[in-house]
Amino acid sequence: MHDKPFKIFSGTKSRYFAEKVCNSLQCPLGNMIIEHFADGEFSVSYEESIRGRQVFLIQSTFPNSDNLMELMLMIDAAKRASAKSIIAVIPYFGWARQDRKDKPRVSIGAKLIADMLSTAGISRLITMDLHADQIQGFFNVPVDHLYASGVFVDYMKTFNQDNLVIATPDVGGTKRASAYAKFLGCPMVICYKIRKKANVISDMQIIGDVEGMDVLLIDDIVDTAGTMTKAAELMMQNGAKSVRAVASHAVMSDPASDRVDNSALTEIIFTDSIPYTKSCSKVKILSVADMFADAILRVCNNESISSLYVV
Repeated sequence: MHDKPFKIFSGTKSRYFAEKVCNSLQCPLGNMIIEHFADGEFSVSYEESIRGRQVFLIQSTFPNSDNLMELMLMIDAAKRASAKSIIAVIPYFGWARQDRKDKPRVSIGAKLIADMLSTAGISRLITMDLHADQIQGFFNVPVDHLYASGVFVDYMKTFNQDNLVIATPDVGGTKRASAYAKFLGCPMVICYKIRKKANVISDMQIIGDVEGMDVLLIDDIVDTAGTMTKAAELMMQNGAKSVRAVASHAVMSDPASDRVDNSALTEIIFTDSIPYTKSCSKVKILSVADMFADAILRVCNNESISSLYVV
């Protein structure tokens, strides 16, 4: 590692992912201590020199907020240790669903987090499958926005392509599903849902025909799995032969795993952007660590990363 101009460090809960990235890059994970105190506070210290180095800090900001706070302290410590540049590598960017004012007197959480990261001192952000593409514009530093499609498409090619139809569990994911449908040359259907409140669906309808088809639902985040499992059930009621789902980020808050286990889904495929620690026989995890390792190398070498985009 001493002959390389960059160093990679990780927060507590994303260490599993950082180790995969380092294995791919054939470099050791940087030595850093995150010390926890009795009152819940914690401090960050780098146990090796990072002066004049490009520093990549890997940490997804999934619940709880300690993950975000760890990242903030890691950035601040790196800035004060004279790092040449500080690149935040955030496979899952939390608070991304708060990207606009959808009713009066609410916060725009994604913009606030972007401001906090910028103020803390990042030089660049590398992330994947933001809930809303416009979040890139909340930052005043370069954002490399990766897509899990490169990993997913290879897996999708193992499906029966003759009867495949791409579906989106809500209208908001139409653009994403349309890109997959166009790439795979498949038809597309849409689920239209009406919510009573957050995480509670009152009604759902299908726009399109799924009779006799193998349905593949596409989404970016699965939280409580209410939308995904209800959409799968609706597809089967409308004559679908089978229903699978693909989503980038396995938030999977309780009771999501039980819902998926008891649902009409054949399987649900996620990336390892968030650690999935529950037990569910229908969940399959595909790693995006090699893709992030490739992106890190390209950033270091000032090379284009657009060739990583498949869909």
